[in-house]
Amino acid sequence: MNNTATHSTTNNTPCPTVRKQIGKTTYIVRVHFSQTAKETMEDKIKRLLREEVRKM
Repeated sequence: MNNTATHSTTNNTPCPTVRKQIGKTTYIVRVHFSQTAKETMEDKIKRLLREEVRKM
């Protein structure tokens, strides 16, 4: 079961939250993004994939 909701962080900025239940354990993951990041999410994913391929 995946449920997505929006909660606030300590500075009242909306923070997307995903709730996942595996067996009897429920995991709650809050997602946040740095305002000072120098790399886009697309660039980060490409970099991670390149590193994985390089290791193979």
